[in-house]
Formats: sequence, structure tokens, C-alpha cells
Amino acid sequence: MGIEGPFWRAIAVFRVASLVYAAVLMAQHRGYEEPVLGWLVIGVMALWTAGATFAYAAASLRRWPLLGIDLLVALACLLTTPYVEGVRQGAEGVMPVPATWVAGPVLAWAVYGGRRAGAVAAAGVSAGDLWLRARAGDDPVLINGAVLLFLTGVVVGHVARLAKQAEERMQLAAEMEAAQRERERLARDIHDSVLQVLAMVRRRGREIGGEAAELGRLAGAQEAALRQLILGTPPSRQAVSSAKGAADLRPLLLRHGSSEVMVSTPATPLVLPLEVAQGASAAVGAALDNVRAHCGPEARAWVLAESGEGTVTVSIRDDGPGIPDGRLDEALADGRMGVARSIRGRVAELGGEVSIVSIPGQGTEIEITLPT
Repeated sequence: MGIEGPFWRAIAVFRVASLVYAAVLMAQHRGYEEPVLGWLVIGVMALWTAGATFAYAAASLRRWPLLGIDLLVALACLLTTPYVEGVRQGAEGVMPVPATWVAGPVLAWAVYGGRRAGAVAAAGVSAGDLWLRARAGDDPVLINGAVLLFLTGVVVGHVARLAKQAEERMQLAAEMEAAQRERERLARDIHDSVLQVLAMVRRRGREIGGEAAELGRLAGAQEAALRQLILGTPPSRQAVSSAKGAADLRPLLLRHGSSEVMVSTPATPLVLPLEVAQGASAAVGAALDNVRAHCGPEARAWVLAESGEGTVTVSIRDDGPGIPDGRLDEALADGRMGVARSIRGRVAELGGEVSIVSIPGQGTEIEITLPT
């Protein structure tokens, strides 16, 4: 029954208490023109109270047909009041036959459908009550009962909806915790078996050389990808907010990780406009391509992303031989525009800046700064 269970039990208690109250009022006001009809109405109310209590206890029956019948029964009992009271209708101290019992459907609608449903049910019951008062000649027509019913439907519906949302969030939190525990268990198992085997294949492949070296390189790439998968967000999952056109840069950068490329990102999201995030990832890819092309397949690279005040900075550093002075200008003059177009040009179009620091024999560091 979930968190709604206490609400439905409270409604059942309210129905029974209201039924007893209506019976007491009927017993006290023996001046009704048709007491037999009045007690017949009380009997119908008692039967429906018992039936509705059992029906609402079953979650499969709590649907709009049952709610509609509940409201119609309450209105029918309410509208019998003129025939039961006769000439005493509208007399001071004489209440409608069902008394407060008619609020039961309003509570049921509110718990099931929220504020709007509670307000609709209250409007239906209030319309019947106001019609009775106008028919009895009340001048002015008192609207106290209608206001109380409306407030009851809205407030109870609001509280019930908040309770449902809280239950859903608790369930989601429990599922996430269970998933995290399972992830940690799998990570331990994978670390103790698969990762160690891949690391051994990578190491032995490099030692043997030849075709085994290529096999070792592939094993190293799979090892890095598997480590990223078990340690954090899968590299293939891009956290994109389609409503705002924004993306988290971290998973885009993690795609570049391998046994030769170590990617480090902060724990908090690096949110950028989608186009900027994709462009930054492409610029990092171009820089890493240059590392592989000019520093050799054994060169290692490090990618570090961090956030500042209104900016995101991505640094790509390698342990290669560095770039000789004037080499970038020569490459541009020769028509090789990998750095000029793929990195500097792309980042400039995104509104960012690129700085390159290279010391011969000590590697190269490219720093990309982008506005958030």
C-alpha cells in the first residue's frame, strides 16, 4: 500500500466517525417529516461505508470508476435531505442528513489525484450543498461548508502529493545505493581478475615486442577504458541537458583515456554549452593525435580539466621531446595547420584561448581556456 496506506486508513476512520455522527443527529431530530426515509439513507451510507472501505483497501480498485461512484453516492444521499426534512428543511440547527459524511469522497479524490482532483470533488459536493440551501430559502446562502470542503480537498491533496513524491525519492535513493553497492562489488571482482590480466598482457607485450607489442597496446587501451568504467561515469555516456543545450565536459574528455593517456577531471560537473563542450573535446583529440604522431606510440600524455571563475581550463601535457623554436610557424608556412586550425582555430571560434609552452627535451603543454 506504500505511503498512501495511512491516508486511506484515515479516510476509512473518518467515514465511520461521520456515519456515527449522522446517525446521532438523526436520532436527536425526531421532528423530521420522513424519519423512516432518513434511517434508510443512513443504512445506505453504512453499506457504502463498509463497501468503500474494503474497495479502497485494494490498490487495484482505487481507480476513477470507484472514485466517481463514491462521489455520486455521496451526492445522492445529500440530495435526499429535502424529502427527509420536509417542512423543517432549512430550520435552525437542522443539518443535511449525511452531515459531514459527504466529505469522504473529497478526501479520497484528493489522496488519489492531488490538489486539483480534491478541488473538483469539493466543487461537486459544494454545488449540491449550496443548491439545498438555496432551495430551503436561506438568505443569504451560507458558503461556510463549501469553503471548508474546498480547503480540505486542496490541502489534503497537496500533502498527499508531497508524500508520494517523498516516497518516490526515497525509493530512487535506495535503488541508487543498491546499484552503487553492486558497482563496487563488480569493481572489486574485475580488479582482482580482468584488470590484472590485461595489465600483465600489456606489460609482457611491450617486453616481447613485435606483434605482441600491438596486442599489449590493445590490452592497455581496454584496461584504461575498463578502469574508467568501474571508477566513474562510463566514457560513452554524455551527460547532456537537452532543455538548456548544455553538456558535462568530463565524460567527453574521459573518452580520450587509454594506457598512454591519463585523464583527470574534478568530481563536480564541468557544464558548458553543448557546442563548446564538443569543440573542446575535439581540440583535445587533435592535441593527442599530435602527441602520437610526433612523439611516438610510447609517449605518455596527461589531460587535466579544472574549473575557475567563469572559465574551464583543459591542459594537455606530454613527455615527448618538445617542439623546437619556430617549428609551429614553419608548419603553418608549409600548409600543415593541425595546431593552427584544429586547436587554435577551433578554440577561437568557441570564444576561448590557447597557450602552448614547449621546452626541448621536456615535453609540451597545451592549455585551453574556455568561458562557461
